[in-house]
Amino acid sequence: MNYQGKTVGYALTGSHCTFAEVMPQIQRFVDAGARVIPIASQTVMTTDTRFGTSENWQKQLKEITGNDIISTIVEAEPLGPSKLLDVMVIAPCTGNTTSKLANAMTDSPVLMAAKAQMRNQRPLVLAISTNDGLGLNAANIAKLLVAKYIYFVPFGQDNPAQKPNSLVARMELVPEACFAALEGRQLQPVLIERFQ
Repeated sequence: MNYQGKTVGYALTGSHCTFAEVMPQIQRFVDAGARVIPIASQTVMTTDTRFGTSENWQKQLKEITGNDIISTIVEAEPLGPSKLLDVMVIAPCTGNTTSKLANAMTDSPVLMAAKAQMRNQRPLVLAISTNDGLGLNAANIAKLLVAKYIYFVPFGQDNPAQKPNSLVARMELVPEACFAALEGRQLQPVLIERFQ
């Protein structure tokens, strides 16, 4: 995969347990020649968890990409008129973000950037990570699966025995899914096994 000359918007939302999985994928974009613009939800910017501190994750994002993090709606709004991003990925994309995106809500920098990307008819790639993907959020995922300009990183149940509604994307496929989206195609298969 060659991302030379491409600008990738890489957005993170608050599925903190997957951050360690996605940081290497951001590095893969950079190594493939992409300019990566990091975008983060307020949860990412303010919440410390057992998976790491907000400060540490922000530091990693800045060090890997060499760019400041877009962390407000005001900072994200110019992405529309500037048409800066060739492709945007939300990885991880929480159930909360999935729900709001499917219902046209724009109350975070990540959702503003996503709205800008769709406005520009450019690919938006979702790497879902939600405990209710086969629960109430199933309807929202279904709406997004058939939406124009939206693509998915292949996903599946991560723990069907103990969390039967939980769905998580294969984060190591983020760059491949984005490359396919740039070509106007969905990386297949979409539904995969993803047991722990």
